[in-house]
Amino acid sequence: MALKATVHVMLKDGVLDPQGEAVRHALGTLGFEGVQAVRQGKVIELDLAATDKVAAEAEVRAMCDKLLANTVIEKFTVTIA
Repeated sequence: MALKATVHVMLKDGVLDPQGEAVRHALGTLGFEGVQAVRQGKVIELDLAATDKVAAEAEVRAMCDKLLANTVIEKFTVTIA
């Protein structure tokens, strides 16, 4: 049985999010005045050939450290299903 990994990448707390601020401003101009802040991130889905969840999670975390996330300014979570 192949596994699916879902990676959620977000900017770390304290890092400015100009895209999120642009979305918040645009929502306000569309009449959605109750939105106080927006943080924008990304979701990456990976279909894996691996069958061992522990090994798959370790491999996906290595992928995040090397390519999928900029760990200086971003944090990530990995879910394996």
